[in-house]
Amino acid sequence: MRKFQTKPKILIKMSAFFKQTGQKCLNWAVKNPKKFFTYSMIFLSVSFAGSLIQGIFFPSDATFRIKPPILYSKSGATQNAVNNDKEMEKIVNKLKTLKVKREHNALQKEDSLRIEYLYNQYQQLKNAGSTGGNLSKNQK
Repeated sequence: MRKFQTKPKILIKMSAFFKQTGQKCLNWAVKNPKKFFTYSMIFLSVSFAGSLIQGIFFPSDATFRIKPPILYSKSGATQNAVNNDKEMEKIVNKLKTLKVKREHNALQKEDSLRIEYLYNQYQQLKNAGSTGGNLSKNQK
Protein backbone atom coordinates (compact mmCIF):
# COMPACT_ATOMS: atom_id res chain seq x y z
CA MET A 1 0.00 0.00 0.00
CA ARG A 2 0.99 3.52 -0.56
CA LYS A 3 1.66 5.83 2.24
CA PHE A 4 -0.42 8.97 2.24
CA GLN A 5 1.84 11.83 1.52
CA THR A 6 1.13 14.83 3.64
CA LYS A 7 1.77 18.33 2.47
CA PRO A 8 4.87 19.93 3.88
CA LYS A 9 4.20 22.30 6.74
CA ILE A 10 5.42 25.29 4.77
CA LEU A 11 2.79 24.73 2.07
CA ILE A 12 0.07 24.50 4.69
CA LYS A 13 1.26 27.75 6.26
CA MET A 14 1.47 29.48 2.88
CA SER A 15 -2.02 28.42 1.84
CA ALA A 16 -3.42 29.60 5.17
CA PHE A 17 -1.59 32.93 4.77
CA PHE A 18 -3.01 33.43 1.25
CA LYS A 19 -6.52 32.55 2.42
CA GLN A 20 -6.31 35.07 5.27
CA THR A 21 -4.89 37.77 2.99
CA GLY A 22 -7.56 37.11 0.37
CA GLN A 23 -10.30 37.35 2.99
CA LYS A 24 -8.86 40.64 4.27
CA CYS A 25 -8.79 42.06 0.72
CA LEU A 26 -12.37 40.98 0.05
CA ASN A 27 -13.56 42.45 3.33
CA TRP A 28 -11.79 45.74 2.56
CA ALA A 29 -13.35 45.81 -0.95
CA VAL A 30 -16.82 45.27 0.55
CA LYS A 31 -16.30 48.02 3.14
CA ASN A 32 -14.76 50.53 0.66
CA PRO A 33 -16.41 50.03 -2.75
CA LYS A 34 -15.56 53.52 -4.07
CA LYS A 35 -11.84 53.18 -3.30
CA PHE A 36 -11.82 49.66 -4.71
CA PHE A 37 -13.44 50.91 -7.93
CA THR A 38 -11.01 53.83 -8.17
CA TYR A 39 -7.95 51.62 -7.64
CA SER A 40 -9.26 49.06 -10.12
CA MET A 41 -9.85 51.71 -12.80
CA ILE A 42 -6.41 53.22 -12.24
CA PHE A 43 -4.81 49.78 -12.56
CA LEU A 44 -6.77 48.97 -15.73
CA SER A 45 -6.00 52.37 -17.29
CA VAL A 46 -2.28 52.09 -16.57
CA SER A 47 -2.24 48.52 -17.92
CA PHE A 48 -4.04 49.61 -21.10
CA ALA A 49 -1.70 52.56 -21.64
CA GLY A 50 1.33 50.35 -21.04
CA SER A 51 0.03 47.80 -23.49
CA LEU A 52 -0.52 50.50 -26.13
CA ILE A 53 2.95 51.92 -25.63
CA GLN A 54 4.50 48.46 -25.85
CA GLY A 55 2.53 47.63 -29.00
CA ILE A 56 3.37 50.92 -30.75
CA PHE A 57 7.01 51.45 -29.79
CA PHE A 58 8.13 47.85 -29.30
CA PRO A 59 6.12 45.70 -31.73
CA SER A 60 6.67 42.00 -31.46
CA ASP A 61 7.75 40.05 -34.53
CA ALA A 62 6.06 36.90 -33.26
CA THR A 63 2.56 38.36 -33.09
CA PHE A 64 -0.27 36.35 -34.54
CA ARG A 65 -1.05 37.63 -38.00
CA ILE A 66 -3.96 36.43 -40.10
CA LYS A 67 -2.90 35.68 -43.64
CA PRO A 68 -5.68 35.97 -46.21
CA PRO A 69 -6.34 32.86 -48.24
CA ILE A 70 -4.72 32.77 -51.67
CA LEU A 71 -8.18 32.93 -53.19
CA TYR A 72 -8.63 36.51 -51.93
CA SER A 73 -5.11 37.83 -52.16
CA LYS A 74 -4.44 40.30 -54.98
CA SER A 75 -1.23 38.69 -56.24
CA GLY A 76 -2.91 35.28 -56.39
CA ALA A 77 -5.86 36.75 -58.27
CA THR A 78 -3.66 38.47 -60.86
CA GLN A 79 -1.54 35.34 -61.23
CA ASN A 80 -4.68 33.27 -61.69
CA ALA A 81 -5.99 35.72 -64.29
CA VAL A 82 -2.70 35.56 -66.20
CA ASN A 83 -2.80 31.76 -66.14
CA ASN A 84 -6.41 31.81 -67.34
CA ASP A 85 -5.49 34.12 -70.21
CA LYS A 86 -2.63 31.83 -71.25
CA GLU A 87 -4.88 28.79 -71.14
CA MET A 88 -7.55 30.61 -73.14
CA GLU A 89 -4.95 31.55 -75.78
CA LYS A 90 -3.87 27.93 -76.06
CA ILE A 91 -7.47 26.81 -76.48
CA VAL A 92 -8.12 29.47 -79.13
CA ASN A 93 -5.01 28.38 -81.06
CA LYS A 94 -6.12 24.72 -80.94
CA LEU A 95 -9.58 25.74 -82.15
CA LYS A 96 -8.00 27.71 -85.00
CA THR A 97 -6.07 24.66 -86.10
CA LEU A 98 -9.27 22.64 -86.01
CA LYS A 99 -10.98 25.36 -88.07
CA VAL A 100 -8.28 25.04 -90.71
CA LYS A 101 -8.87 21.29 -90.66
CA ARG A 102 -12.59 21.92 -91.22
CA GLU A 103 -11.89 24.18 -94.18
CA HIS A 104 -9.91 21.33 -95.77
CA ASN A 105 -12.75 18.87 -94.99
CA ALA A 106 -10.41 16.75 -92.90
CA LEU A 107 -12.41 16.69 -89.66
CA GLN A 108 -13.04 13.38 -87.96
CA LYS A 109 -15.45 12.27 -85.27
CA GLU A 110 -12.76 12.67 -82.58
CA ASP A 111 -12.19 16.24 -83.73
CA SER A 112 -15.80 17.21 -83.09
CA LEU A 113 -15.53 15.82 -79.56
CA ARG A 114 -12.27 17.74 -79.14
CA ILE A 115 -13.93 20.96 -80.34
CA GLU A 116 -16.76 20.52 -77.86
CA TYR A 117 -14.33 19.81 -75.02
CA LEU A 118 -12.16 22.83 -75.88
CA TYR A 119 -15.21 25.07 -76.13
CA ASN A 120 -16.42 23.97 -72.67
CA GLN A 121 -12.94 24.55 -71.21
CA TYR A 122 -12.87 28.01 -72.78
CA GLN A 123 -16.28 28.87 -71.29
CA GLN A 124 -15.19 27.67 -67.84
CA LEU A 125 -12.03 29.80 -67.95
CA LYS A 126 -13.99 32.77 -69.24
CA ASN A 127 -16.58 32.42 -66.45
CA ALA A 128 -13.86 31.98 -63.81
CA GLY A 129 -12.36 35.30 -64.86
CA SER A 130 -15.59 37.26 -64.49
CA THR A 131 -16.79 38.34 -61.05
CA GLY A 132 -20.27 36.90 -61.17
CA GLY A 133 -19.41 33.91 -63.32
CA ASN A 134 -19.84 31.36 -60.57
CA LEU A 135 -23.25 32.58 -59.46
CA SER A 136 -26.36 31.11 -60.93
CA LYS A 137 -29.06 33.36 -62.40
CA ASN A 138 -31.17 32.98 -59.23
CA GLN A 139 -28.37 34.25 -56.99
CA LYS A 140 -27.64 37.44 -58.98
